[in-house]
Amino acid sequence: MERSPHYGSVVGDREREYYDRLRPLVEAYADSSTITRVSVVGNQPLGPSDERAAMIDQSDIVFRVNGFRLDTLESGPCVGTRANVVVFNRGVRATPWFFAEYTRRLYLLIEPGRLLWENERVPAFWPSDLGFVTISNREVILPLNDKIGLDAWKGLWATTGTTMVWLAAHLFPDARIDVAGLSFVDEPAQTRWNHAYGDPSPVGPEHRIGNEAALMRSWIHDGRVRFHR
Repeated sequence: MERSPHYGSVVGDREREYYDRLRPLVEAYADSSTITRVSVVGNQPLGPSDERAAMIDQSDIVFRVNGFRLDTLESGPCVGTRANVVVFNRGVRATPWFFAEYTRRLYLLIEPGRLLWENERVPAFWPSDLGFVTISNREVILPLNDKIGLDAWKGLWATTGTTMVWLAAHLFPDARIDVAGLSFVDEPAQTRWNHAYGDPSPVGPEHRIGNEAALMRSWIHDGRVRFHR
């Protein structure tokens, strides 16, 4: 067992070995051979910001989630233009940016529902030449659930956004982790998600975003992540 430098929590040998196996694959999609700065970007609507966009685009690797958007010439600077790793679930609503340059990205599939009821299926719109890597429920989802006090066997688990932050920080525990676009940090009582692109959607009954907000705020307070509004 060892202590995670990012979370102050005990990481078992099996979990550590899992991240050690996954890390070289993730690194292969980075824009730098040395990863010291990681940006993790959710889909909350955010106002224009030259500083935020530059911070994200200057990172060594950028994680995006589900139906994300990127900046365009028309939109101006807000959340940057890069996406190295896409963390998604099977219910993803693909945006115009989701499959853009997909051969240059790594797609990581989160599927905690497979613990109970979810069928293994690939969306009909998925490109036939695009693969993805399934994230382990045992080494990722269940330890995160323990951290935020959710019982997966009762159909409860973290959002894909929080799972994305957890993954990034455990893959790169010594890197600076910059986080933006997670609305539950400031709005833990919301019942609907507003998206930077597309229509709103309800917060799923499997989530307890107040638990996630408390955890994320503790990471922000302790300096484990830097949160950008």
